[in-house]
Amino acid sequence: MVQGLSGGAHGLTTAVSARLMAGGYALAAIVAGYAHACAVAAPWDGQPLWWLQILSLAVLVALLRRAPSTAAAALSGWLFATSWLTGSVWWLFTSMHTYGGLAAPLAALAVLALCGFLALYYAAACAFYKRYGLLGQWNIAGAAIIFAATWLFAELARDTWFTGFPWAAGGYAHVDGPLKYLADSVGVYGIGCVAAYLAAALAGLRHWAWRQWHSWAAVAAVAALAAYLGHAHWCAAHLCRAPLTSASTEIALLQGNIPQGEKFDSSKGVPIALEWYAQQLAQSTATLVIAPETAIPVLPQQLPETYWKTLTQRFQNGSTAALIGVPLGSYAEGYTNSAMGLKPTPADSKGDAYRYDKHHLVPFGEFIPPLFKWFTQMMNIPLGDFNRGAVGQASFAWAGQRWAPNICYEDLFGNELAARFKAAATAPTVLVNMSNIGWFGNSIAIDQHLHISRMRALELDRPMVRATNTGPTVIIDHTGQVTHSLPRHTRGVLTGQVQGGTGITPYAWWAGRMGLWPLWLLSILVLMVAFARPRRMARL
Repeated sequence: MVQGLSGGAHGLTTAVSARLMAGGYALAAIVAGYAHACAVAAPWDGQPLWWLQILSLAVLVALLRRAPSTAAAALSGWLFATSWLTGSVWWLFTSMHTYGGLAAPLAALAVLALCGFLALYYAAACAFYKRYGLLGQWNIAGAAIIFAATWLFAELARDTWFTGFPWAAGGYAHVDGPLKYLADSVGVYGIGCVAAYLAAALAGLRHWAWRQWHSWAAVAAVAALAAYLGHAHWCAAHLCRAPLTSASTEIALLQGNIPQGEKFDSSKGVPIALEWYAQQLAQSTATLVIAPETAIPVLPQQLPETYWKTLTQRFQNGSTAALIGVPLGSYAEGYTNSAMGLKPTPADSKGDAYRYDKHHLVPFGEFIPPLFKWFTQMMNIPLGDFNRGAVGQASFAWAGQRWAPNICYEDLFGNELAARFKAAATAPTVLVNMSNIGWFGNSIAIDQHLHISRMRALELDRPMVRATNTGPTVIIDHTGQVTHSLPRHTRGVLTGQVQGGTGITPYAWWAGRMGLWPLWLLSILVLMVAFARPRRMARL
């Protein structure tokens, strides 16, 4: 009897220990996920922390190594990704609750549900890694390659499937780190893949077989990467990676800081916006004046009489042009979120004004996914189904530069911007982001979006200028560094010089022609090898 009681107590102790250990692993996954979110843009100063991104991902890999089963690994990956994504995009709560009028519990649940759904990609990646990447026949370097490929696949899936929402991808944490010199070759997802390899290798150090040749081969690979990055750093510091256009252009970026709760109110924000932007557009002497997304918050036909005519006449002659964010269209033909380009034209010219229509629309904001109208009807946001512009639209030619607008979060999709670089003769010389992040308050979203724009500048070797409603309104040079900026949530005009770039980076070349397919194929090839090898070994 005593022996039976002893055995029962031992079993109970083992079960309790297992539960405590599982709880500890879950907490570690959640904490590491939040650290990953902080790495993309730290909540205390908005800066990226590349080392924290690798370290937090290494903690996840260590948890996967210790997970007792594939299901436990999937759960760890899901908790990590849910924590990371929720810690990154919590500001969606502000747009739905503060400005959309959705009840706070429902808004919080909606954010958590979105992040939990997107985390399923990473749960599947972690399960695959546990099942096929940690088998006995794989050395540490091989297992790290498999983890990098599975993580890359999950990042690409989040970028592409269901219109894509790749905000806060891990690669953005490296916009100031040593891996940034890979951007013009492999892009943000290539950087994320390399970082995932380094994280997995770091997590496997305690298992490293130092006396075996493959361990030293892995060390040599990391050393070669370090040497390449050092060479790239020297080239960036002493050489111009691509020729710059000969002349600088003076620009003025307008930041209206119209309160989001009043922006589309015809008795409050609309009159303020119309008056302030008209005044700045009329007074500016810069070569190009840029106003943000929906700076003119109503359709041209809804404007006061002569307002639009006065604007167009202002830029009909002289040496100043403008890019202005404005909605266009009608009920019959549909609506677009657009940018209009106004510049001096010959009196006998019959050409239409320049127009750019946003291509990558925001779900629930600019189009309503099927079966979700019930959700949008619960919010008080000016929603609608907008028409999409084409990928790779022409640039706005002015002052010897080709200005390529993108609106709102379109600069999140680097391969779509790269589509404009297929021909060097028509490739943009300057990228222009026109945004309104006022929907998300004075939150970390402002810093995150800035790092996204900086990464595009690195990938495409072009300056990126940003005109926004509430910030960050900045000038970013072709090396991804901010050279001029306005304080956020203030009303003002940022003036400065920008020098356009020429030449095509390797990333712009392959992404502009093939999109992200080279990265897709690379990840799928590694996953197929990992999937097939256990079966081949079993037959042997």
